[in-house]
Amino acid sequence: MIDFNFETDFELKNPIKLQKWISETIISEGYELGELLYIFCDDEYLHKLNIEYLNHDTLTDVISFDYNIGKIINGEIYISVERVAENAIDFKTDFENELHRVMIHGVLHLCGYKDKSDTEERIMRQKEEECLRRLSIS
Repeated sequence: MIDFNFETDFELKNPIKLQKWISETIISEGYELGELLYIFCDDEYLHKLNIEYLNHDTLTDVISFDYNIGKIINGEIYISVERVAENAIDFKTDFENELHRVMIHGVLHLCGYKDKSDTEERIMRQKEEECLRRLSIS
């Protein structure tokens, strides 16, 4: 089950298509879907979580909380739509593309991908691109 919650004035375009894409990504990585909750919020909301739970006093676009049980994906993914909009401008892409990248980035973390080292980050970017291509042709 994939649910979308909104803590800010924002709506997803085509949530059913996104749920299918996310679910297919999880399965393609060798996992099962349990319960996955996306919470779309603003910078202030996510910044508070970043300080409280991760001890990071910085703005971020996404935070994933992993509640996996073995190979069953369970978690919460918090996304700042303000940060996504800023990043879209910085990375010279459109908002929807950047939003989808961040959404799947959170899922890839739940599937075990990291992005702390240069090698891990390169692999994460490759996986994001692969997932975004699948979404664009579905």
